[in-house]
Amino acid sequence: MTLLHAHDYGGDGPQLVLLHGFGRSLADWSASAAQLTDGYRVLGIDLPGHGRSPDISPWALPAVVRDITDTLDAHGVTEAVVVGHSLGGLIAVEYARAYPDRARAAVNLDGFWWRREYPGAEKVTEGLLASVGAVAPDGYIEQQIANSARFGVPADRAEAAARAAARPLPDGTWQTLPERAAALEIVDELHRLGAPGVTAWLDGVDRPLLLVQAGRRLPPAPGMEWFEEFSARFAREVSDELAVVSRTRPTIGVERIDATHPMILETPEAVATLVAGFVRALPD
Repeated sequence: MTLLHAHDYGGDGPQLVLLHGFGRSLADWSASAAQLTDGYRVLGIDLPGHGRSPDISPWALPAVVRDITDTLDAHGVTEAVVVGHSLGGLIAVEYARAYPDRARAAVNLDGFWWRREYPGAEKVTEGLLASVGAVAPDGYIEQQIANSARFGVPADRAEAAARAAARPLPDGTWQTLPERAAALEIVDELHRLGAPGVTAWLDGVDRPLLLVQAGRRLPPAPGMEWFEEFSARFAREVSDELAVVSRTRPTIGVERIDATHPMILETPEAVATLVAGFVRALPD
């Protein structure tokens, strides 16, 4: 049994469990959590190998959802709406699949992936892996703050999130997370989930789901202008699938939010409002 690092944000009401994205931590949720505690009990969890949680090997989804369950047991949580962003959104859906008796519902905030052979996927994967499992120099936090400013994220929020997502080293450098071996295994799991396409991936999940897409594309970083076309094409394909799914599966709702992918840092109040509205509408 592996217990994951968790933070109880408090609040009173239906239980929410918040999961973060790849290379991030539960600190990304702090601003949204502050809004959600007005009506909900809120618990954030660092995924394995992220934030302050221990590593697991191999990093595989059955083990991850089991570790989440053990962690919830340790906090006395027997049923919850599981809300995840990016990688965490994919895991929220997988948790609802694996533990339908414990997941009242799940929310996936822009957590969609592509098959390994998808045009351009190899280049995206290379870029993703280049940013994790490495020792970043002194000044890394300041660089992260500057990057976040492109999305309008306040400096104090960006700094707290950046510090929580990496491990400080004695010489002033930073170990980015997850470690390299875990990152490779996570990407393998993502490609496995993305291989059948969104519609087939959702087969067998009977809990209420809210699937949310970012309404705006990420501004391209210097030298990565090609990513804009890649992400726009993939977003259109996902949107087309979600439109069909929402018409044929009454337990699945689809929304679009006026934000880019890092929405929980960029527009935390809008995310909290969307999540709260979904949970209020759930059947008792």
